[in-house]
Amino acid sequence: MSIDLYPPFIKQDDLSPDEGFGAEIDEDCEMINGATKGFGGDPDTCIACLGAKDAVERWKLSRRYEELYDKPLTKLMKDEFSGDFGRAMKMLAMPIDEAECYMLKKAFEGLGCNVKVVYSILVGRSNDEINRIKKNYYKLYTKDLGKQLASELHGDMERLVFNCFQGGEEAYDPQHHTEEKAMEDADEIYEKGQGKFFGTDEKGIFKILCASPPEHIANIDKAYAEKRGYTLTKAMEKELSGNVRDATIYLIGMKTNPYASAAAMVKEACRGLGTDELLLTSCIVRYQYILKDVMAAHIDIYGKTIHDRVKSETSGHYKELLLTVLNAVWPEEG
Repeated sequence: MSIDLYPPFIKQDDLSPDEGFGAEIDEDCEMINGATKGFGGDPDTCIACLGAKDAVERWKLSRRYEELYDKPLTKLMKDEFSGDFGRAMKMLAMPIDEAECYMLKKAFEGLGCNVKVVYSILVGRSNDEINRIKKNYYKLYTKDLGKQLASELHGDMERLVFNCFQGGEEAYDPQHHTEEKAMEDADEIYEKGQGKFFGTDEKGIFKILCASPPEHIANIDKAYAEKRGYTLTKAMEKELSGNVRDATIYLIGMKTNPYASAAAMVKEACRGLGTDELLLTSCIVRYQYILKDVMAAHIDIYGKTIHDRVKSETSGHYKELLLTVLNAVWPEEG
């Protein structure tokens, strides 16, 4: 199956620890409460308490704070802080499987949705995590995420995202996902794309790519390259364009080379004139569980750390917060 972005702890049926949340979590709750009393919150204390936590610790912190002070930690962050910094603090105050729903909600706001945020969350995910996102979105906002997507996306992007949204990736079965089937699927993708006399059958291509488990996608890619002389990714670059091309390449990448694909998405958030702060924050928060591997891939491919991008693209408390999250996983030298 596709790589998991949630720690195993998040997926337990009973998430309540047997012996409470621990003294350290209670101390952090007390510090946050003290830092947000009076006029204006103390951002530095809140950054230290939330930014330096991993996804499991933040889940415990969000649950325990409401138990102790009868107020959701997310509401506290919203009341105390604003802008890109406030939005990032709210994301960190939520369990990761709820934070992704909030990211989607923010991506839908305004004129035209932020397509990159949408597909980066929903494309190339495991069936279990897709189903959790659907369930939590309705729980949080009493809206059907499928209907929301249908109203925001159109054309081939809608087709691609909805194929992934079904949560229908097959479990890898070496008896079924054979080299012969990989060749058959590679030929079918070619016939629906490069080999088609007129137009492209995007729907047929998306169906194969979304349903295929990572091991099978790798075999399809190998078969395609051996027969056509270029990779599956290169074929999509030739056949598709714009955001749909980028999303399809991201899908293939998240199944075959997820850490490099995640690193490329961080770079995408910082590309061109102006930073896509929602995408950048979403990436750093969402990828935290795999961030060590993403950071290593980023350094290997681009010759710089994600810290370097954050320092050049952001400022103020927002920059300080993102660097704190990164340093919790990959401390800067010196």
